[in-house]
Amino acid sequence: MSERDAKLLALMQKYRAGDGLDPFARECLQIKTKASTIEQLNLNKVQRICHEKLERQREEKGWVRALILKGRQPGISTYVGARYYRRTSLWRGINTFILSHEQDSTDKLFAMVDRFQRNNPLAPHVGESNAKSLVFDKLESSYAVATAGSRGAGRGGTVHLFHGSEVAYWANAPAHFAASVQQIPLLPGTEIILESTSNGAGGEFYERCLDAEAGRGDYQLIFLPWFLSDGAEYTREPEPGFSLSNEGDDGEMSEQEYADIYGISVAQMCWRRYKILELRSPEAFRREYPAAPAEAWTAPPGMEPFINNTAVVRARKRQGIEAVGPLVLGVDPASNGGDRFSVAHRRGQVVQKVEYRNKIDHLEGTAWIRQLIDTLNPARVNIDAGNIGQAIITGLKSLGPRHADVVRAVNFGGTSQAKQAQPKMPGPRNRRAEMWARMRDWLIAAEPAKLPDMEALQTDICAPKLEPQLNNDFQLESKEKMKKRGVRSPDLADAVALTFAFNEYFANAQMQDSQPAVFGTHQDLPNSPSTGYIPPPVSPGATSWMG
Repeated sequence: MSERDAKLLALMQKYRAGDGLDPFARECLQIKTKASTIEQLNLNKVQRICHEKLERQREEKGWVRALILKGRQPGISTYVGARYYRRTSLWRGINTFILSHEQDSTDKLFAMVDRFQRNNPLAPHVGESNAKSLVFDKLESSYAVATAGSRGAGRGGTVHLFHGSEVAYWANAPAHFAASVQQIPLLPGTEIILESTSNGAGGEFYERCLDAEAGRGDYQLIFLPWFLSDGAEYTREPEPGFSLSNEGDDGEMSEQEYADIYGISVAQMCWRRYKILELRSPEAFRREYPAAPAEAWTAPPGMEPFINNTAVVRARKRQGIEAVGPLVLGVDPASNGGDRFSVAHRRGQVVQKVEYRNKIDHLEGTAWIRQLIDTLNPARVNIDAGNIGQAIITGLKSLGPRHADVVRAVNFGGTSQAKQAQPKMPGPRNRRAEMWARMRDWLIAAEPAKLPDMEALQTDICAPKLEPQLNNDFQLESKEKMKKRGVRSPDLADAVALTFAFNEYFANAQMQDSQPAVFGTHQDLPNSPSTGYIPPPVSPGATSWMG
């Protein structure tokens, strides 16, 4: 072997190694920057974060299935282009396919790959090249691009690497998922990366992101907030005298609070202020440059959610709130095994945990809730009585007095307690609206509330909108109506709302998770007066009632 061939072989081995993308991009790939200069590709912070998440999935599963929700122009299309060009040009028998939302974007993506090929010192031999494809004949590999039109593109051939660009804007997206995406078999080495900015709360990309966020299916959701970028495009030099505002308008966070919660620099906040002015509203900024997935799905005017993002973000990020009081579980059983079977754990001002399982029946659900009761000894377990919920309630109550004492059935569609007490007074029309109103008031009350730092929970809480009635009553948008506009059932949020089903006083509040009850015979709670337990002095509002 000649010295030249030995050097080429060493380079090939370096670039094909598990961590080879970074040196391959830096040494072999050139890009055209936003300033119209030609430079070597050095992966930025956002690209590296994305790469780490994809590589972790590849190592664990052997394949990649990812949905990437992003703000404007963080360089993800460039990253995926480099990732796939590396695989296609350095390995044998790899077919890559890119599908973009419009012709101009398709042309730019192919021009980027063509630039990679023309300037790559290890570029493979091209047997065929046109405006839409490169064929590396000696490797038996290919790289092709297409535009998502009115009909499904790409049906027919085997594809190993698939990149969907701006998927939320694909024309006739269901047909493209059926044609293009289905070409890729779930086999080791295959990858599907679907990336996009938001196009609102609806559509194929939105629904698939919600499924991934809920843990349904093979895809992972990778969310990339705008402020992750370490480039100059999201910063602006503050002018003399610039300072962050400490006042928020119409329920919005102040600039100082926003910066503190997300750890954002003054230069980034300066850029944000002027971008909001340019876009004319904070809502538009959230859609274009989200800080959380729920912000990407911000509803247009007239479709505002019943509970706004700001209250939820504050509760997610709040620290130092003690969980004190009776443990109340809210249980939202899956509808016939289709949605998430969700359970929320709340003590006073703190929702300690929200957990869920997918596709379990009423027997599995009964066993799970029984185990939680036996282990945690909650003061109350409020269960939605709809669908399989009634069977679960019946099964738990049949276990004996202890379980029967703590389990409560809640009919979401039943008349609210407020209307039962004062039928002629305007108020929540049904129990679900009443519980959500209590949850909203709990979130915005002077006494601070704490939620788990879960993006999926925030998405759920901020999903339903209010439906006023002609008699000034109100109710929450039904799950059926939400489904028609492409919004999933907010199961996690319904579970939290169920912890507010009753305003109920507990003279002997269970104070600790670590005091399991002994079952088999009816007996007093471990912290009842018969045991000599005296609750410590605490705030009545935090420990003595569930609302």
